[in-house]
Amino acid sequence: MSRLSTLKERAHSLLGEALVSAEMTLDALTLVVKAESLVDCALKLRDEPELRFEQMMDLCGMDYSQYGDAHWPGPRFAVVYHLLSLTHNQRVRLKVFAPNDEFPVLDSLLDVWPSVNWYEREAFDLYGIMFTGHPDLRRLLTDYGFIGHPFRKDFPLSGNVEMRYDPDQQRVIYQPVTIEPRVITPRIIREEQYANTEGFRKG
Repeated sequence: MSRLSTLKERAHSLLGEALVSAEMTLDALTLVVKAESLVDCALKLRDEPELRFEQMMDLCGMDYSQYGDAHWPGPRFAVVYHLLSLTHNQRVRLKVFAPNDEFPVLDSLLDVWPSVNWYEREAFDLYGIMFTGHPDLRRLLTDYGFIGHPFRKDFPLSGNVEMRYDPDQQRVIYQPVTIEPRVITPRIIREEQYANTEGFRKG
């Protein structure tokens, strides 16, 4: 039995009904757990001798709207934690979906892995995911007056406002976006076998 298969069995037995799914993706095990069991599952992954994922290496938010070529049937927002076990030299992904698409909220894991601090702030800033229990949940990468969350798939590419320096007021001001939507490179549809045609050969 491979190490990943063994890890999958251990996760099933230790996380129990809190585990929604455990799948091998991109040579790593992805564990999807219920939102209400997130903290408990994180503690087990960290503390159980058979797992011992002592380090949280990365956290990223995800927006599953417009996922692939089909409509995503489940909750829209998720958070993925990338965990490392120094004891067993293994990695695992921990994924959890926020139950409410309109106001995504999950428990903070700051008391489990202190390294999630700025990562949770980043997920809040870019995706609008709230983390209950985080002591300082402020924007991290965008400005204080920024409108919206730029990594959401429905966020306009040109943004909502633009900023410029006003020499009369001698300060930076915000104003509505003045960029007009445009297509930089037009899409060209050619017939099949176009490269074999006389027109293509002539250039």
